[in-house]
Amino acid sequence: MKRSILLHPDPRLKKVAAPVVDVTDALRQLADDMLRAMYEAPGIGLAAPQVGVLDRLIVVDCVKAEGEAPRPMAMFNPEVIASSDEVNTYEEGCLSIPEVFGDVTRPEAVTVRWMDLNGAEQEETFDGLWATCVQHEIDHLEGKLFIDYLSGLKRQLITRKMVKLKRDRAREKA
Repeated sequence: MKRSILLHPDPRLKKVAAPVVDVTDALRQLADDMLRAMYEAPGIGLAAPQVGVLDRLIVVDCVKAEGEAPRPMAMFNPEVIASSDEVNTYEEGCLSIPEVFGDVTRPEAVTVRWMDLNGAEQEETFDGLWATCVQHEIDHLEGKLFIDYLSGLKRQLITRKMVKLKRDRAREKA
């Protein structure tokens, strides 16, 4: 199914997602739909709340090198169980806040535990862009956006810009 990505401001983006008890065929299909939407956007990560589903599911694929095989990952109930003292600052963007970027500082490396598509527990340590992406997407499951790390003034300006974008898009469809 084609999934539309919600645009900020949308109240669903600020809600905490519910834990996944059992990985069902419907949830596997959702993960597949989300990966398709993420690649089409194009992006490197997407959380279920961004497509209007309040379940703890994220998809990521941070492989960007030309000719390198993609590494799509679906993570149910992902949680950071350890993080480095070292930090990185990346200019982050978000598919729910198109064409807007801001510097966000996060741990450089994180160890994440999650359930895979078969319901099996997985654990892996990510660093660099992968660590930033996974943390960004897990934030979505908590109702937190990358702009929440920015100053109040920047957040207000971005929100006004997004309201205008949504209004303009709605006019185009009418």
